[in-house]
Amino acid sequence: MHALSSCPPARLRPLVGLLTDIDDTLTADGAIAPAALQALFDLHAAGVPVIAITGRPAGWSEPFALAWPVKAIVAENGAVMLRRRADGGLQRDFTQDAATRASNFERLQCCAADLLLRVPGCQLASDSAGRLTDIAVDHSEHAHLAPAQIEAVCAVMREHGLQATVSSIHINGWIGAHNKWTAAQWAVPELTGRPFVAEDWLYVGDSSNDQIMFAHMPHSVGVANIARFVPQLQSLPDFVTEAERGDGFAELAQAVLQAKRD
Repeated sequence: MHALSSCPPARLRPLVGLLTDIDDTLTADGAIAPAALQALFDLHAAGVPVIAITGRPAGWSEPFALAWPVKAIVAENGAVMLRRRADGGLQRDFTQDAATRASNFERLQCCAADLLLRVPGCQLASDSAGRLTDIAVDHSEHAHLAPAQIEAVCAVMREHGLQATVSSIHINGWIGAHNKWTAAQWAVPELTGRPFVAEDWLYVGDSSNDQIMFAHMPHSVGVANIARFVPQLQSLPDFVTEAERGDGFAELAQAVLQAKRD
């Protein structure tokens, strides 16, 4: 990883838009940093679209999809897209049909019950009631799990046929081939009417849940608090901000906007 300050403006200038994680990239303790919110407004005013892709549930994401100046929030690691309609209401789209979601929901609840039984200290995430297509275990938001416990949770999820990934706060498990990379491939054409060309977009994140994007995206940035996860990552972002969390996102936004002005 290189310091974002060393990134040539010529690399940022052609970017069409930004794809971003939410937790600990835009937010801290579940609330968006003021600098990050202002950065979203500044990017919107400059015609630079932002699409958020998160492991957070649809229920948690809905008010932010309406309030933040983003094209959409793709929640539950690529399963559901939330966006404002022209009339100000909320549109919700899924990657799986209703019958598949209903069948998967039963399997997910069985897995959740098994996790609580088999992994000491395991607690479901406090936002679980808003989850439509996945389950999540808290490891750093309100509870703390040691690395061995986190791995045990992932192992049980995989035994049940789930995909498992670790964000900065949760361990997410779901059924299906979707992930943050497929979310980008789905959301960009749907929201912009243009094909998804990875070279036109930059991804910013902070944890191991983001490394599929670091691996696939030609342009990627980690906010400074990614340092916590670096020893666990096989794929690293190209650049890292000086500031952490939402202040780091604001640092990136300013660099992009300055490159486009020059």
